[in-house]
Amino acid sequence: MRVLFVTTEMDDFVRVGGLAAVSAALPRALRRQGDVRVLLPGYGDVVEQLTHLEIIGQCPALAEMPACSLGLASTKDGLPVYVVLCPQLYERPGNPYGDEAGRDWPDNDIRFGRLASVAAQLAAGSLDKNWAADLVHANDWQSALVSAYLAWNGTKIPTILTIHNLAYQGLFPKESLRRIGAPEDSFHIDGLEFYDKLSFLKGGLVYASHLTTVSETYAREITTSELGCGLEGLLQRRSDARQLTGILNGIDESWDPRVCAQLAQQFGAGDWEGKRANSDYVRHQFGLAVSRGPIFGLVARLVHQKGIDLVLSAADEIIDAGGQIIVTGSGEPALEQALIDAHRRRPDAIGVVIGFNDGQARRIFAASDFTLMPSRFEPCGLSQMYAQRFGSLPIGHQTGGLAETITDGETGFLFSQPSTESFLGGIRRAFSAFGTKDRLDSMRRSAMARSFSWDISAACYGALYRKALSPS
Repeated sequence: MRVLFVTTEMDDFVRVGGLAAVSAALPRALRRQGDVRVLLPGYGDVVEQLTHLEIIGQCPALAEMPACSLGLASTKDGLPVYVVLCPQLYERPGNPYGDEAGRDWPDNDIRFGRLASVAAQLAAGSLDKNWAADLVHANDWQSALVSAYLAWNGTKIPTILTIHNLAYQGLFPKESLRRIGAPEDSFHIDGLEFYDKLSFLKGGLVYASHLTTVSETYAREITTSELGCGLEGLLQRRSDARQLTGILNGIDESWDPRVCAQLAQQFGAGDWEGKRANSDYVRHQFGLAVSRGPIFGLVARLVHQKGIDLVLSAADEIIDAGGQIIVTGSGEPALEQALIDAHRRRPDAIGVVIGFNDGQARRIFAASDFTLMPSRFEPCGLSQMYAQRFGSLPIGHQTGGLAETITDGETGFLFSQPSTESFLGGIRRAFSAFGTKDRLDSMRRSAMARSFSWDISAACYGALYRKALSPS
């Protein structure tokens, strides 16, 4: 079984959100089931880190998308990685999607149309003379049009599209149709058209053989008007046809505080002195006051979806009750500034680092007693899994993957509404548990015993691949 996994982020090279962790772990977990290869845009960070990159194919220009080359290399552990080499599209400052000020690149239609069109050619066997795909697994709007290009080219290869976050849809003016070489007759209500715009994601939802998303709860939620982002009707039809499946993400085995090299001190369940050593280290690192009160960690993209405003509105009560808050992440400039301002008001109790560093994130999970996750919606979420493994009890809104991975009152706390009052209810329950040593000890042990192995998810994907490949 030859599988082409198309993505725009991968932890090995470049990370913006949870897609990077999934793209690093899932293809590796699937290698036992077949020949899995990853395709990425040739960002500078990717090209710099891949040694022995061999040019194996050339793509001519298509519409307004420039010609490009296809390179092949592999990771240190032997996972094959294809790279779309087109410096004018991908070698830019900023992140994969936008400039250093956080603004989307105006030619993202061309940048990701090029990625999807190359993926379709590679899958069909016209770029690598030694390899073609039996199945393509695309991810989010940036690679959603792979299935459309395959259809437009008359290539019959099954495709899976995973929706990591339906809120990001890849919307462009109708003129983008011409820019990316899409046929005029694909722009209609049952095609790429979405309120008179071109939607990359909708194209994938229409053309892909099967859709998946990253938790069973989110798979149900996106068929509702509340969380369907205007696509709920189409998603309900795909669900009714049994063509929409929720498969929970996993986390990799390195999230184990007994062996994690990035911690101030390694520790296991019951070794609360070891956990306290991490708390003391991180307090000192962030310049917080010495305290025996609880630490509330927040490791997240700093965007409205994640409920950062709810954390800010709850901060005074947390501090007044003896807690401290430590934040790391980046995102919307207004939220970043609001957090910096909160830190300036209470530097003894609120620590903030704008940006993301994996080692720093691990130390915060290890140091914190609780992890704040008041997301308005959360397709899967990974922080609540990381937190539990590191003995930090998540306080999460009962939505999406949070509802599936936090056992309320046992491995964390769930609250029912994305509101300040509901969130504070979860925080007060956390303070209550913190004040009862036996209960805190029991909950930490239960949380740290949880397994979120990729093996279960990989088995589900493998079964889905085989079903897609079997003659109907």
